[in-house]
Amino acid sequence: MSSIDIIVPCYNYGKYLKQCVTSLLTQSFSNIRVLIINDASPDNTAIVAAELLRQDRRLSYIEHWTNKGHIDTYNEGIDWVSADYLLLLSADDYLMPGALQRTVDLMDAHPEMGLAFGNAFEMDEHGEQNLTNVLACPASERVLSGAEFISLSGARNLVPTPTAVVRAVLQKKLGGYRKELPHAGDMELWLRLAAYSSVGFISSAQAVYRRHASNMSLSYSGQFYLPDLEQRKAALDCFLNTCGDVLSDVSKLRRRMLSSLAIDAVGCASMVFNDGNFHLMNLLLAFAVQISPSSRFSRAWMKLACKRAMGRKAWQMLNPDRVLAKAAGEMPGMSVRPRLSPNTGKGEKTGDSLRLVEKENA
Repeated sequence: MSSIDIIVPCYNYGKYLKQCVTSLLTQSFSNIRVLIINDASPDNTAIVAAELLRQDRRLSYIEHWTNKGHIDTYNEGIDWVSADYLLLLSADDYLMPGALQRTVDLMDAHPEMGLAFGNAFEMDEHGEQNLTNVLACPASERVLSGAEFISLSGARNLVPTPTAVVRAVLQKKLGGYRKELPHAGDMELWLRLAAYSSVGFISSAQAVYRRHASNMSLSYSGQFYLPDLEQRKAALDCFLNTCGDVLSDVSKLRRRMLSSLAIDAVGCASMVFNDGNFHLMNLLLAFAVQISPSSRFSRAWMKLACKRAMGRKAWQMLNPDRVLAKAAGEMPGMSVRPRLSPNTGKGEKTGDSLRLVEKENA
């Protein structure tokens, strides 16, 4: 019978820890071990963990005396793993019933599969949940070749990390999270795994990702844009440079990925134009041209050029919904889809390269 080792890194998420771990211990698939890693949390994480440890022998616990940060903590957990599969689940997220069984069944049926993931719910601070539909998949599951997954991902993180189960032997062979990618490490890791294996997708909602004020990378990526784009660029460079020998036509793939990232940058530039931040707009456009000069001829670029020629005030008059949304404190013109990544260090939801999707009225 297959087995799964689950790493639960925790920093300042003691209030969520019990729900997270309970969602693991009550899964229909029971051949699991769970390691809680307390990265020197100043809250009640140690007390909650101690209570949980008394209830189930499948739980183990490590406590850091000083904060090591998320990357070192993730990799410490990966070193601990000895099961067939592994899952890294943030302490503020939790699994849906049956998630592990569905994933194990799929990966057991496909020994060549190194990674499997699924859809997830995003929960806001009020407890409201919205389903993230990652892929259009009429069937209950889908097997993607590594090349197909890489093509679908492009320059964005496609995987809701609370749903991502990895074949441990492949993870050990390829290594863990890269320290040089603190905000896009998961994106690079999924691409790296796909370079060497097929990828499974499960259309069911596999996990719940909690969005709240201490998801620091939401602010990091959603407010400043450029650092997120630069981290994604670094992730793509790292992936292409280290996996180039097993990828076909890596030069073409690089051009396509950088072109996709440049279009994202132009989309962000269009959004900050709406807010009157012309300095940041110019920085974003310069970034786009630097990584992909052809972005100047894209539809997104031409659309922004028309908006700039019209002027911000005139554009807002044509988009009254945007003005009303802004007055209501919303973030108009974009859909922010966090890439659902685990966290631990300093309360930061790390590895989240946000998926920024410009709406038609941006």
